[in-house]
Amino acid sequence: MDAHPTAPVPPPGCPAHGSGARVPLHGPDFAADPQAYYAYLRHYGPAAPVELAPGVEATLVTDYAAALQLLQDSGSFRKDSRRWRAFNEGKVAPDSPVVPLLAYRKNCMFADGAEHLRLRQAVTDSMARVDTRRLSRSTEQVSDYLMAQFSARGSADLLGDYAKQLPLFVFNELFGCPAGIGDRVLFGISGMFDGVNAEKAAEVLFEAVGELVALKRDRPGDDVTSWLMQHETRLTDDEMVHQLALLLAAGTEPLRNLIGNTLHRLLTHDAYAHKGGLLDEAVDDTLWENPPIANLAPHYPATDMEFAGRHLQAGDLVLVSFAAANTGPALSAAREAGSNRAHLAWSAGPHACPSKEPARQITVTALENLLTRLPDVELAVPEDSLSWRPGPFNRGLATLPARFTPVEPVLRPAPEARPRTTEPAGHDAEERRAERGGRWSQFLNWLTR
Repeated sequence: MDAHPTAPVPPPGCPAHGSGARVPLHGPDFAADPQAYYAYLRHYGPAAPVELAPGVEATLVTDYAAALQLLQDSGSFRKDSRRWRAFNEGKVAPDSPVVPLLAYRKNCMFADGAEHLRLRQAVTDSMARVDTRRLSRSTEQVSDYLMAQFSARGSADLLGDYAKQLPLFVFNELFGCPAGIGDRVLFGISGMFDGVNAEKAAEVLFEAVGELVALKRDRPGDDVTSWLMQHETRLTDDEMVHQLALLLAAGTEPLRNLIGNTLHRLLTHDAYAHKGGLLDEAVDDTLWENPPIANLAPHYPATDMEFAGRHLQAGDLVLVSFAAANTGPALSAAREAGSNRAHLAWSAGPHACPSKEPARQITVTALENLLTRLPDVELAVPEDSLSWRPGPFNRGLATLPARFTPVEPVLRPAPEARPRTTEPAGHDAEERRAERGGRWSQFLNWLTR
């Protein structure tokens, strides 16, 4: 192996012992203790050779300064994954589990130059129109509804029953999804990230978003979908579908993990015993030390180059480890002396998260509402029995069992609930009837009863 001569023994379960072997970022051992892997990877220098899935090789940037350099250098590093050399040469199978998040789609995440600026401006301007009071009200309504399903039991899985569902519901409201479309959006996003028939889930998501675009062309509303459609860039229907699918999927999955990871921190660190006044600090500490997206930001060198101590060929896959960069030894003193929000959890440069303020607001509101309603909530199992979802990209718990004193559910929604949007005229009546039992439909019924 071409590791630094003082490199330690690889973490338990890591097969990176032979010459030229790459460190795997998949499997239960990595999920159980990723920081041990990052500590080992640092001995390669600012970047290291890794394996994202069997046969999928990449270079992972683990150093904060090198990560910032890459993220801000759109001339040397490109985002268009049609440049991915290994995929183009057939070395990565189309059905590899990492391909759905890395393969090219016609959205601003995979665009460069003027095309990126055009698509990104439409997204940024539309998200900037979200009213903070409406967002808080919507988050509180969704939070009340979800807690109404379990608060009287005195126990819940705060991942499956709360953190996983809340962002999906809030984004459905922000984007103006009517009942049937919203049910299929929830199904599609959950299936894509949970790996349950991901191909079918993606098909359902894009079909549902296509119907949403058609609906808003005919009957625009006070929502992100309509604002994006009305933007001066004049996105086509196809561009609309791809930007919306990106915003829905890339917005909800990290939020699920951020809410869950912050709850985990609050329930397992004595420093947060008086949780109410420390929520902002807990969110920042989570973004530093346990960010919801651990390794991503795929880039491709435009030419052969030397970078971060490694030789890269044009089209090589290069990722940023936000988790490793945020927790590097050199940052400890700087973090204490400087801003608590200088972490890379939201990425940086031209492709930084366009929705970090709404995401933070949703997270804090969801946590405040939960802890106010369930003030004595605590873990229902030993901390060391919790398991983390495997995979190279996300950092999230599989479950978060909790217990608390049972409380009566909130039976009535807050005032000013958003009125329901009607279905597109062409939506099949039989399918519509079948969808009335969906999660989003049930929430809308709860709001208006």
